[in-house]
Amino acid sequence: MSHNPNKTLHYYNHTAHTFVQGTVDADLCKLHRLFLKLLPIQAHILDLGCGSGRDAKAFIDAGYKVTAMDGSDGCCKLAGDYIGQPVLCQTFDELDFVNAFDGVWACASLLHVPYGELTGIFEKVVRALRPGGTLYASFKYGDFEGERNGRYFTDLTEERLLGLLEPMAGLEVVETFVTGDVREGRDAEKWLNVIGKRKK
Repeated sequence: MSHNPNKTLHYYNHTAHTFVQGTVDADLCKLHRLFLKLLPIQAHILDLGCGSGRDAKAFIDAGYKVTAMDGSDGCCKLAGDYIGQPVLCQTFDELDFVNAFDGVWACASLLHVPYGELTGIFEKVVRALRPGGTLYASFKYGDFEGERNGRYFTDLTEERLLGLLEPMAGLEVVETFVTGDVREGRDAEKWLNVIGKRKK
């Protein structure tokens, strides 16, 4: 099925209020702690595809400097109000930071990028990290790719993920692990999580 990035953005622009309400209270404290303990004190974090701003707010409240970014105009406005600072309204392919962040948090966001384009986006993410910086990303678990509920999804298994990341010279995969969905009524859904480090 052909990939139309505008359709996915259109979905989020038109459902921003509902989407934010459905995700803003999801409890990701364990994942936050796992990520933050890998970062230096007063780290600068890029929340890539910040959606509701839930995670950016948690990091700001914990004393970290955060740059939040999302491709959906609707989500950017709502998230900006929620976190109390402007959100960068850019798509993943517009990411052009170099050596700027100690950590990149990409929770359930890069899953909207087609499989064939993910390596290029991961390369941009690695470039945005400082040497030794940490990446966290999560994808729905599986091997489906295509449209689902009005959005484009790329699901990943460990094999599919490592096939993307292992050829990348600048990134070391630290670990991958599978978790359940923390949203109410979604506990049967599985997520593939990855932690990577930019090589020094």
